[in-house]
Amino acid sequence: MTALEKATGDVVLKFEPFVLHVLCQELQDAQLLHSAAIDSGFRNSGITVGRGGKIVMAVRSTHCLEVPLTHKGKLMVSEEYIEFLIDIANRKMEEN
Repeated sequence: MTALEKATGDVVLKFEPFVLHVLCQELQDAQLLHSAAIDSGFRNSGITVGRGGKIVMAVRSTHCLEVPLTHKGKLMVSEEYIEFLIDIANRKMEEN
């Protein structure tokens, strides 16, 4: 709260989800891993094939959170709401 009170600009609480990049030898390997990731609840997962043929499977979670707290130095939310957001972010970290 002390840091927020001293803020002169915009402050955002941001939680970014788990991401795992796996370099795969064959497309079939990436597809198998992709299926496992999707079945495990990692719905934002995907496969990328680069120009040089590099195959990367990205396992991504959907547990993101981005909430503005101050705007131009003015606190826009209550301390109680910040504590609520921190609790949510901590739970998302545990789920990750």
